[in-house]
Order: sequence, then structure tokens, then C-alpha cells
Amino acid sequence: MKRLMVLFCCMIMAFAVHAQIGKKANWKFTAKKLKPGLYEVHLAAEVQDGWNIYSQWTPKGGPQPTLITFSPNANILLGGKAKEVGRMRIKHEEVFGVDVHYFTGLVDFVQVIKLKIIRPDVIKGRISYMTCDDSQCITNEMEFSIVIK
Repeated sequence: MKRLMVLFCCMIMAFAVHAQIGKKANWKFTAKKLKPGLYEVHLAAEVQDGWNIYSQWTPKGGPQPTLITFSPNANILLGGKAKEVGRMRIKHEEVFGVDVHYFTGLVDFVQVIKLKIIRPDVIKGRISYMTCDDSQCITNEMEFSIVIK
């Protein structure tokens, strides 16, 4: 019976640790109205201490860059690629053989959008990203949905 209890406790601890492993960046998705029909969509990540997230502009051969994909919506026009607001750092990584572009702490990916017809709408998409610390990297992918009012 004691062995069963110990095994059960170990399983619960393993599930708790596994749940924490993939959650190194907390995301917040919002929209800010600039003027009628023109908005900024904010995909803001708060990265845990000791971890970083990579720029969209990380060179080929390096770690996985952040990739933002917006779902097609006939009423929404995208204004180019999302800009990155935060303190970007650049460091040569021997492991990859390239200069990697990354953020620690906070980074806000800001996409300007325009509504063809001014009415409430929803912008949806997917964000793929990698977070790393000094010894490991974790890739994540998530969907988002932001109401535009």
C-alpha cells in the first residue's frame, strides 16, 4: 500500500512539473483603436526570469524565430509585418553559428490593421515561438482571438 501511495505521489508531482515546463511566456492579446477603422493589435509576452524568446528576425540556422500567422478575414487588411517593441538583444551563439536576436522580460508584437467595413470584428491567428534558458529550449504554439470594437 505504501508503494502505491509513493507511486501515486510521484505521478502527481511529474504531472505538475510537466505542466510548468511549457509555460515560460505568459501572453496577453489586445486591440487598441487608433482612429475609426484603424487599430493596433498587441500580442504581448512576459517571459519568465532566466528565459528568453526569439525575434521574428532571428537568422536562418539559429533557434526558431517567433512566427505570427493571421487567419484570413476579408474585412481586415494587415499593415505589413508585426513590429517588435521591447529590448532586443543580439548575441553570437556558437551552438547555432549565428547572431541570435532575442528578448527577455517583456516583448510586444504590434500589428497594425485596417477594417474595410467599420464594424465590430474578430482577428484570429496562431503564434509559434521558442523559449530558452541556459540549458534547454521549449517550442510552443497557440491560437489567439481578439475582438475588434
